[in-house]
Amino acid sequence: MKIQDLSRKTGVSAKTIRYYEEIGLLPPPARADNNYRQYGEQDVERLRLVAGARRLDLSLDEIREIVALRDHREAPCRVLLERLARKADEIAERIHALQQMESELRGLRTLGLTFPVDDVDGKNCVCHLVSEHA
Repeated sequence: MKIQDLSRKTGVSAKTIRYYEEIGLLPPPARADNNYRQYGEQDVERLRLVAGARRLDLSLDEIREIVALRDHREAPCRVLLERLARKADEIAERIHALQQMESELRGLRTLGLTFPVDDVDGKNCVCHLVSEHA
């Protein structure tokens, strides 16, 4: 199949497919007589794994490690499970940090509503609160 077909089957753009080939996440494809890239079902499976891992926010290095294990006929399942757990922990930390920031923003807004809104110099208004928060 051609690159457009691979793109349609996986939802990954042709440009991204070429990039993944360039950085070694996908092996160089076979070439037809007209030099067009030719892909098989194994490329579809590999690209789906790469694309799924990217959608889960795994880094290219993490994905490279996983596909390298598969390439060496080693099951990457334990490594992938570890990466998924680590990613979930990172997301939980980001959610917590964002919730704290939301609370802080709402508090500043509430306090800022008690200040005048026409202070051009920003000495006695919400602008001063934000400046002090920097």
